Amino acid sequence: MCRYTSTPVFLDTNIFLRAPFSLAKYAQFSYAKGMPSRNSEKMYVTDGYYHVYNRGVDKRAIFLDQQDYTVFLGFLENYLMPKEKETLEAQLSEPGISGIDKQKILKQLRINNFHEEITMLTYCLMPNHFHFFIKQKSKTALDTFMNSLLTRYVMYFNKKYDRQGRLFQGVYKAVLVEEEPYFLHLSAYIHRNPLSLSKGKYVITGQPSSYLDYLGNQTTEWVKPEEILSYFSKTNPTLSYQEFVKQSTNFSLIADTTIDEKDDIAMETSAGGPLKDSGFMKGWFGR
Repeated sequence: MCRYTSTPVFLDTNIFLRAPFSLAKYAQFSYAKGMPSRNSEKMYVTDGYYHVYNRGVDKRAIFLDQQDYTVFLGFLENYLMPKEKETLEAQLSEPGISGIDKQKILKQLRINNFHEEITMLTYCLMPNHFHFFIKQKSKTALDTFMNSLLTRYVMYFNKKYDRQGRLFQGVYKAVLVEEEPYFLHLSAYIHRNPLSLSKGKYVITGQPSSYLDYLGNQTTEWVKPEEILSYFSKTNPTLSYQEFVKQSTNFSLIADTTIDEKDDIAMETSAGGPLKDSGFMKGWFGR
């Protein structure tokens, strides 16, 4: 069994374009061995890949309007885009700068930046929870990033809605991704969250996610889809990432690695049909 190490070893990028695989063997490889358990204790490793998620305390909504989504995404951009330190310092020294502008720049300079430490592979924001698929470069990067992000958002949320106390259900969860097929299924699981089945076709809802980046319909500079997309054909629609996401429905097999409660799993995927093996992987590898 191949596992991610400091030099990750992935499935051959031509796997989908080669000879047929056995679905039974693939399923066993994907799920039977070493799948991460559901818990809050985290194993931090250098160059580790993680499914990171959390939901509102008592399953309450953590995003109540469009501004909440926009602010959360803005925080992600602040943390994951390169900080233009020299530009900010130059603006700070400009004559005639106002006190308000000066304070804004100083605040930007103080904010942590994780551009060189965190890679966002996929994400999705739902009304009462979020999913990230993240790679961290150093052992401490993910924990520092998540604590900074969630603390900052809770402060914003509590101030806006004049509330106190916890917003999230305990500490964030971070499952170390060690099995290679899980790497692909996880991205599909996250991207199916904002999909809805309408008249027999999957349509994208208004929930913020990186799915449109994967389809080439938008470009979010802090989202990095290239690693996952390298497994799929860019020219054959039947072997595309979009088709893989649409046909992937076997998420009941990874339920223990995601949101704790079964009703949340059902809630996340009910729009896309029942949790079952669609037979898609058999057809995929048989092409």
